[in-house]
Amino acid sequence: MSRYYAIFATDKPGMSAVRERVRPAHRAYLRSADRHRVLVRLGGPTLDVSDDAMNGTLLVIEAEHIEDVERFLHGDPYMHAGLFERVEVRPWDWSLGNPERRV
Repeated sequence: MSRYYAIFATDKPGMSAVRERVRPAHRAYLRSADRHRVLVRLGGPTLDVSDDAMNGTLLVIEAEHIEDVERFLHGDPYMHAGLFERVEVRPWDWSLGNPERRV
């Protein structure tokens, strides 16, 4: 049985140029998620409150096991580029707003 996982990733300071350079490869990788035993349900950059600059990533991934999510994240071009200061993966119960579930 699959479940949802929320991924919160925070960029290292001063990495905006790296983020911009690697972003096309990162987005292509997310679109190939089904080949990695996960499904990216939603995602996008987090933004700095003062100037809307991208400063992290939020993803919601569906997978059978957290190990599948971790393997997928380790293959992400952002991870290879060393963009993130911190990455947190949490099991998540998508209830409100889930198009497959009525609440």
